[in-house]
Amino acid sequence: MSDISSDLVLFNELVEILINEEKKHPVADRIDSNKLYESIDLSLNASPMVDDEFKTVLKDVLVSTPKTATNLFFNQLFGGRQSKAVLGDLLAVMLNNSMYTYKVAGPQVGIEQEIIRQSCQLIGYGSQSNGTFPTGGSMSNYMALIMARDAKDPKCKLEGMTKPLVVYTSEESHYSNAKNASFAGIGRNNIRYIAADSQGKMIPAKLEEQIIQDLNDGCIPTYLNCTAGTTVLGAFDPIHALADITEKYGIWLHVDGAYSGSVIFSDTYKHLVDGIERSDSFSYNAHKMLGTPMTCSIILVKDKKHLHNSFNNEAEYLYQTDGDDFNLGKTSFQCGRRNDALKFWTLWKSVGTQGLKQIVDQQFELADVAREYVSQHSDYTLYSYDDSISICFNYKNIDPAALCTALYESQITVVGFGAFKEETFIRLVTINANNEKLDILNFFQVLEEFAAKTPDLLKVKEELQEIA
Repeated sequence: MSDISSDLVLFNELVEILINEEKKHPVADRIDSNKLYESIDLSLNASPMVDDEFKTVLKDVLVSTPKTATNLFFNQLFGGRQSKAVLGDLLAVMLNNSMYTYKVAGPQVGIEQEIIRQSCQLIGYGSQSNGTFPTGGSMSNYMALIMARDAKDPKCKLEGMTKPLVVYTSEESHYSNAKNASFAGIGRNNIRYIAADSQGKMIPAKLEEQIIQDLNDGCIPTYLNCTAGTTVLGAFDPIHALADITEKYGIWLHVDGAYSGSVIFSDTYKHLVDGIERSDSFSYNAHKMLGTPMTCSIILVKDKKHLHNSFNNEAEYLYQTDGDDFNLGKTSFQCGRRNDALKFWTLWKSVGTQGLKQIVDQQFELADVAREYVSQHSDYTLYSYDDSISICFNYKNIDPAALCTALYESQITVVGFGAFKEETFIRLVTINANNEKLDILNFFQVLEEFAAKTPDLLKVKEELQEIA
């Protein structure tokens, strides 16, 4: 078997191959899913593979995997690569600490808590606040819902649901809310989806109407999921107006900032989450706007007692030294938990809060470039709005799903499509802060050149219209 030194040499060789490949071919050659196992040897066998063959297989896997860090990847709500964060993630892998106790994590506990402390200060939470690093935005939303449930129905943890709880979220919110209501025992049928306005923002008046109706029906309003950056338009719900309502009716207010909550680092765009200090919990993903490797999610709670009440469980075999403030497993959902904080800390430590601000601001500047281009060219139709890094548009009346799929299958660029109020469009996300203005303009150029060479795309649109 190889030792760690030789494997690190191999790792460096493979990284160099990957980086060179990203420069030469920003979009990976697509392997049809039906031909995947014929194209690359992914088999697991009884006999070991010799080193040269092993290296060749690893190279094939790297070259064929979608390249999310290049200047032509605009498909997901993440992209790019912050090198100092990558360094932290590699160190976390080498250290291989679990974050449930100080005994096994040591100073890594302090690193996680420092990020949480600074984040709480940024949003105006007080001295009783705290937080943790869940496995992603969906889990952040789930933890918030569990805390809201337990605060409203304290017997639930021992006896199960004893009250008819109902929860609220925008019709434009993340799909995890439906799953989470099911997991929490509240039930999908007890979610109330509140209408959004023409810009994708939740309408406060509609929320209050629904709450009053539920109270009249004998239900107990419990939890509101508010969104800072909806998945399609990137819209920000009006927190102050919604907080007025949740405070009036005693409802837990959670702000899901998984996509765009990192605006808390920007002096220019922090106003988009005005009122965040009035929330009971808030989450954001550093693996999105801040470019750390997947996953790096943070949930903050105004009163840390709720984390302890909902997630603590004594275990003498585990918690044997130090106090509760240093044994993080008592306030997290899972037991064994990888160190997701170190990569964010190495980034934040190296560039400072000012550097994080610049990362966030760069994405909005790139979004402005894209919106301006779309607005100034008559072949485009714009569907999204300012103060968002999601630019939604259509080109020459070409079916957006057909165009995005063809661009992907032809290895031209990777971009997705979305829908809002019965309109479907291309959704360009400028979340890669490593990009520059020229990269955004290049995206439109390659799209236009591809469409010009592929006239059949127009026929697809016409055929779909005939079917409809």
